[in-house]
Amino acid sequence: MPPFNQSTAQPTVFFLTGIPGLETSQAWISIPFCCLYAIAISGNSMILFVIITESSLHEPMYYFLSMLSFTDLGLCLSTLVTVLGIFWFNVREISFDACIGQMFFIHGFTFMESSVLLVMSFDRFIAIWNPLRYAVILTNSRIIAVGFAIVIRGTTALVPLLLLLKRLSFCRSHVLHHSYCFYTDVMKLSCSDTRVNSAFGLALVICSAGLDSVLILLSYVLIIHSVLCIASKEERKKAFGTCVSHLSAVAIFYIPMISVSLVHRFARNAPPFVHALIANVYLLIPPVMNPIIYSVKTKQIRKAMLKVFFIKSS
Repeated sequence: MPPFNQSTAQPTVFFLTGIPGLETSQAWISIPFCCLYAIAISGNSMILFVIITESSLHEPMYYFLSMLSFTDLGLCLSTLVTVLGIFWFNVREISFDACIGQMFFIHGFTFMESSVLLVMSFDRFIAIWNPLRYAVILTNSRIIAVGFAIVIRGTTALVPLLLLLKRLSFCRSHVLHHSYCFYTDVMKLSCSDTRVNSAFGLALVICSAGLDSVLILLSYVLIIHSVLCIASKEERKKAFGTCVSHLSAVAIFYIPMISVSLVHRFARNAPPFVHALIANVYLLIPPVMNPIIYSVKTKQIRKAMLKVFFIKSS
């Protein structure tokens, strides 16, 4: 049993969980996870590099894509140390303050990614609705302001949420059910009244990912209306084609999130390792898949990457 801070009944450490029931195989399980982390880090770093270095990509759409890659990179790095630390070295202990810090980055980057996807949907709407004024509406100064707004929105609401968590007393088990610190996971270990924490956390999710998903849906209703107003069939097809990458990014962000919620709610009798594997993988899906989607579906990004590789090889 870990030591307590007697004045606040806060544990000095929590214990993270690897893959229950598969502890003897964790070294082998770490191989695909290590590959996924490598793909996510290298892919998003490459996207950021080509957007920064290629002047032809200095346009609003690619600036927003660089924001998406930045949040994916941050989300990936937020869990890397604890996940691979458990798999490789069986390091399960994490201090209470380090746990709070990890939650701040995991949830912060998740909320920021939701905001970026929303902004990208409106970017696609403006590009299709009024292409002649696209560059006038989305100026560099406005894009910078949007970037700051995304960071502020993704982080400021988390501060009171985590402060509410720090006031709780923990007198039960200190074993978490994930390989990283997750807000609801930590909160469930408390022996204090957590109704305020639960209500604030639910309100935050509704006002971020919930509201964003509704606004993304609304933006695509407007996009479809704008596309159907285009006379040329070829132009309509081209306009829809510019949205494919973004729609894929939205799907790989929201579908795993919904799937994890459904599994936790309706598959409680499933083996513990199933829940653990899904929880570990779901945060890695967007960082791994987004660079692949945009490098395959976006011609300009693909050309810029090939140019980088060609220069390096020559």
